[in-house]
Amino acid sequence: MFIGITGASGFVGRSLVELALQRGHEVIAFTRSPQNQIPGCEMRPFSLTAPPDLSGCEAIIHLAGESVVGLWTRSKMQRILNSRVEGTRRIAEAFASMPAPPEVLVSGSAIGFYGNRLEEELTEDAPVGTGFLADTTALWEAEALRVKNARVVLARTSLVLGKKGGALKAMLPAFRAGLGGPIGNGQQWMSWIHETDQARLLLFAAENLEVCGPLNASAPWPVRNEKFTRELARVLRRPAFFRVPAWALRPLGEFRHELLDSKRVLPQSALAHGFGFQFPELAPALKHLLG
Repeated sequence: MFIGITGASGFVGRSLVELALQRGHEVIAFTRSPQNQIPGCEMRPFSLTAPPDLSGCEAIIHLAGESVVGLWTRSKMQRILNSRVEGTRRIAEAFASMPAPPEVLVSGSAIGFYGNRLEEELTEDAPVGTGFLADTTALWEAEALRVKNARVVLARTSLVLGKKGGALKAMLPAFRAGLGGPIGNGQQWMSWIHETDQARLLLFAAENLEVCGPLNASAPWPVRNEKFTRELARVLRRPAFFRVPAWALRPLGEFRHELLDSKRVLPQSALAHGFGFQFPELAPALKHLLG
């Protein structure tokens, strides 16, 4: 299958490209810098100002967007919003203009859709929550759902654990120095997924005709922040005594809520369609990445 991947040079995109090529797919990589070649891929430009050239693609997996990690200044929040809403709008415009569009759009989304839900178990039919990321994700998904001439999957991604990027890479220096610890009271639920399962699930969604609509890209066993901290410290063979109080996160602006809020997300759709997680539990996932 000819698969177009936006954000192909990003953290998740790199894993997805590698897996797609291993499985014998042809990959067309859409990036802001198409002059930077990705081995094995045809390169095409992607921007927020014009619809991309999707000709020849049988499936599109849309991952491009500003990282949510970091200090949420007003300009950062505007970039997060614009990159997702405008980028997905350009994709929808490209589909609408084609007499024979790709058969499926797997559009990246986020479990931020659910907001802060404390103890509630969140499956794909849970309603949208409140907050900046919930509002952004709802608008983002609405743009993907403008595509009427193809199957659309909304891949609501959780915390992706990987060696070379994302939140885990940002955590490692403190934990390796023995300075890690729970955030706030440590009782908030953390939903996560191993980078391998994330790439596998995105391809699964593209390849399987029955998968449609919201799809929680999250391992079936979420954990509380305190347990996540304990498991990460144990794999690294370091102590984790330093609790980070909620007030200490104020310099991060609104992003602090993403660290303190609770989301107990379950991958009901993935399991119902027969997807098998290689890393359903946290400890083996961390050992595989860091052991």
